[in-house]
Amino acid sequence: MEHFIVSARKYRPQNFEDVVGQQAITNTLENAIKNNHLAQALLFTGPRGVGKTSCARILAKKINQQEAEFSEDEDFAFNVFELDAASNNSVDDIRSLTDQVRIPPQTGKYKVYIIDEVHMLSQSAFNAFLKTLEEPPAHAIFILATTEKHKIIPTILSRCQIFDFKRIGVLDAKNYLKTICEKENITAEDDALHIIAQKADGAMRDALSIFDRVVSFSGKNLTHEAVTENLNVLDYDSYFNMTDLLLTNKIPEVLNAFNTILGKGFEGHHFINGLASHFRDLLVAKDKVTIELLEVGDSAKKKYLEQAIKASIPFLLEAINKANDCDLNYRASKNQRLLVELTLMQIASITFDGEKKKPANYIIPATFFQALSPAVKEIAKPIQKTPTVQPQKVEEPKTEVKKGFLSSVGKRTSSLSLKSVHQKKEEKKFDVEETFDNHPKDIFTEKELQQYWTAYVTLLQQKGENSMASIVATDIPKLKENFKISFAVPNKLMQDQFKKGRPNLLNFLREKTNNYGISIQVKLNETVEKKFAYTPLEKFNKLKEKNPLLEKLRKSFELDM
Repeated sequence: MEHFIVSARKYRPQNFEDVVGQQAITNTLENAIKNNHLAQALLFTGPRGVGKTSCARILAKKINQQEAEFSEDEDFAFNVFELDAASNNSVDDIRSLTDQVRIPPQTGKYKVYIIDEVHMLSQSAFNAFLKTLEEPPAHAIFILATTEKHKIIPTILSRCQIFDFKRIGVLDAKNYLKTICEKENITAEDDALHIIAQKADGAMRDALSIFDRVVSFSGKNLTHEAVTENLNVLDYDSYFNMTDLLLTNKIPEVLNAFNTILGKGFEGHHFINGLASHFRDLLVAKDKVTIELLEVGDSAKKKYLEQAIKASIPFLLEAINKANDCDLNYRASKNQRLLVELTLMQIASITFDGEKKKPANYIIPATFFQALSPAVKEIAKPIQKTPTVQPQKVEEPKTEVKKGFLSSVGKRTSSLSLKSVHQKKEEKKFDVEETFDNHPKDIFTEKELQQYWTAYVTLLQQKGENSMASIVATDIPKLKENFKISFAVPNKLMQDQFKKGRPNLLNFLREKTNNYGISIQVKLNETVEKKFAYTPLEKFNKLKEKNPLLEKLRKSFELDM
């Protein structure tokens, strides 16, 4: 059987060009060698697996290759001395090293001493090393490497030229893994390599070790499912599904989904941290300027863009705050599962019953879910769309949708009060225009639109938002060109109230129709007002339909109509 060499050794960089993610440092070292401007004591510091020892070995080889009589293949192994300070940390070890330093090289110009994990040296060993490090022979160059610079005494640091190695970015690590896949004839999905790069947490050596492990598990074909199964990580889909449930206030389904996650062996702390990061990524996806901060694959980025439309900025900010509080209190809690479940219920209640003012830790009452009738549950499901025969491609209109801090509307205030002035400022502050040019715009019929409109009225009534439900039900919507919806109300007051609830209605209709080019134009139609000019008897009969006990009350007190 052929001897197996792990990828971390097989693909260890042999030139500065092969080092991943440290271009600033490698360019500096190359220029220093080329211009004969290299310090005699260098300190390489940074996290594990980012290329410190590899750069030290490459530098040691490159220094002596500058001479014209030596070939590129010469590695000058006899001129490079590596010392592991973790096991050679005494004064005697350092004295033995200083004795060797005095002897010049037999071939080449320099002798290079690489001291790895230099922070493990004892205090007396550091002191014994000071003089040699400050005034080394002309032929000696010291390269110190450490992951914990703060443990090195200041007198050593002041004698070294310090190079700070950074964590390797997820995209850089993913691209390097993709290169290795090409060399090894391995087919790998982009998301699979992305998960490996994320799991490595900035260390290229860890990424290669994980890569070997996953290849041993799934063979020459790396899929997203195989990687998540082998590494036992929570993938994007878990957080996307949970967020959909939180946005639709489905607390029972949220608790069941969390129980499933715990059943797979994940800790609640790990889950709540990941959920907070997911909310952060949705917030980043809200703006085209910050969308580059998403370190995810192309398919995952598309999902983030779609879900970011459904989640409002106020919801995300409050959800991040609650998840962060849960993270801070998790270790001190005696019932950690209950803490996470309460947090999830509070997040699921943020967008519930937006017209009423709620306390900070409000949770939807359990009676609400018990009262859900089968008819309402059926309405909450996606309505099957009837196919339409329209082969021609409809031009995608650029629709400006105003989304503001309108998901929760407080009590009505006087237009002359200070409170109303501040409220208008807040609404204006969050009144941000968004375009949806890159999102789906499926074709739908006016009949389908009216079905969804009626379903939304029913949901408003079920939530107790009867005022908004009556306004939405005042007229039948009409579908115009370019997905514009025309809607009429009888007076200015109802028009203002409808505009406040319009963002939520738009989000509902976009999700149901899978069309993000929808816009709603609300108009005043005074002729509609005649519908509401009821006589006292008509008003009583209307109220009696909703509450039959009124008739019994009238007869008991012998009241006239």
